[in-house]
Amino acid sequence: MKIAIIGAGNLGLSIAKGILHSNGATTMYLTKRNTADIKDFEKYGIVTVTSDNAEAVKQSDVLIFAVQPGHFDGILHDIKELLTEKHVIISTITGFSIARMESIVGNDKFIIRSMPNTAISVGKSMTCLCSNELGKKRIDLAKAIFNRMGHSLEIPENQMQAATVICASGIAFWMRLIRATTQGAIQLGFDAKEAQELAMHTCNGAAGLLIESGSHPEAEIDRVTTPKGCTISGLNEMEHQGLSSSLIRGIVTSFDKINEIKQS
Repeated sequence: MKIAIIGAGNLGLSIAKGILHSNGATTMYLTKRNTADIKDFEKYGIVTVTSDNAEAVKQSDVLIFAVQPGHFDGILHDIKELLTEKHVIISTITGFSIARMESIVGNDKFIIRSMPNTAISVGKSMTCLCSNELGKKRIDLAKAIFNRMGHSLEIPENQMQAATVICASGIAFWMRLIRATTQGAIQLGFDAKEAQELAMHTCNGAAGLLIESGSHPEAEIDRVTTPKGCTISGLNEMEHQGLSSSLIRGIVTSFDKINEIKQS
């Protein structure tokens, strides 16, 4: 694939690394206003670093946009006359709707919205995707790109706000749970480094169990709880203190906030 990443900031570079490390491109253009700090990417041989978005568009088939939301509108206007029937537009810009993109470049283009999270930098992103009607013909291509950097799921566009809370904000929610587990481990006598190591890898193992087995969380909980045991005692105390309720209320509050921001 001939890929251009328009906006090689933190997210754009994370996507670039994932594609390059999995040999997912035949050529790649990286664009940025100031290219000095990304010049070292040219060591890959297939990468061209430039500040010229037009050049990148002309030389590529798949265009991944990872620019600031305030710049996206202008960039689309600048390159719209260069778009051909071969181009696939993949946007990572939060809150920029497909209808808004179509109003600039037309509805006769392959347009896909993506919502990755920060774990993309370590190849573990949960990325949600949606597309316009024509873009459905290229959704498998987008999945192939993002599956190289984690896992992807196609959803309706009207669920993208909710997905942002669960997947993007969700990284912070899980980090807080890992931090709390770390603090508990320190109280039980582990030093800080050991405590975090225990918390991180136990969390990773719990997710891995569900991913590999396809089982329900409660089924895995049943495997480690015994009558009158320490696990069920701890779980019940957490529920008495509102663990599940607090998580759900936090998720809903974040969703209400993101909708409030969208309307303002």
